[in-house]
Amino acid sequence: MRQFVTSEEPADRSDCYPVARGQLPPETPESGLPARRLSELAEEAVRCTTDCCGAVAMASDRTGERPSAVTHPDLAALVSVQLRSGEGPIPVAEQGGRPVDASDLLHDRRWPDYRALALDSGVRSSVTIPFRSADLTVTLSLYSFRAGTLEDAPRGPVRALGDLAATCLVRDRSYQAALTELDQLGAALRTRPVVDQACGIVMHVLACDADDAFTVLRRISQTTNRKLADVAAAVVERRGRGLERELTALTR
Repeated sequence: MRQFVTSEEPADRSDCYPVARGQLPPETPESGLPARRLSELAEEAVRCTTDCCGAVAMASDRTGERPSAVTHPDLAALVSVQLRSGEGPIPVAEQGGRPVDASDLLHDRRWPDYRALALDSGVRSSVTIPFRSADLTVTLSLYSFRAGTLEDAPRGPVRALGDLAATCLVRDRSYQAALTELDQLGAALRTRPVVDQACGIVMHVLACDADDAFTVLRRISQTTNRKLADVAAAVVERRGRGLERELTALTR
């Protein structure tokens, strides 16, 4: 039987693993913060649940990203087999919004691939609890070496932990979105003077108004797959020289 982290020997921060590369979508810089939140949730759930030998925490939303954390590397395979097949406690909990209990996998025949991997890892029972906040769903899966030991887990301390984690993930996502918007606004403000200068040059070359000049710059940006600010900087640098033919063609 493979050894997992047990509740009698709590895991420290180093005992929580991201899901192995190649088994789930790779972690991106943007998913780092959610992964840390999920790691904390999985670790604390193991500590406060009797007879729990390991845990998996996963988040999903309509973007399709699914950051995850496991308290033992072997549990990553239990996650990946469910995502590949679309069958198992995690998909059922996500779709139904209710805890999914597998009290004795030795006799539970619902998900053959999941069941086989779980028993091979020494897992006899599991429960997966969903937590929803806004359009985000967090699932917390708890595992035990013994049958029938996790039935009360959805009504225990993990309920508060999961609700808090889901709320924090939504808040973190909103905060990151606000920072991204601020960065975009800052970039727009920094490039606005250059764009205005380029518009003035295009107006002079084509004898058009400001709106038409901006439209020309935007069309150049789209057709050449370059940023608008880069197109404007090139126009300003060359003072419009050599662009008459290209600009005229774009306005036809």
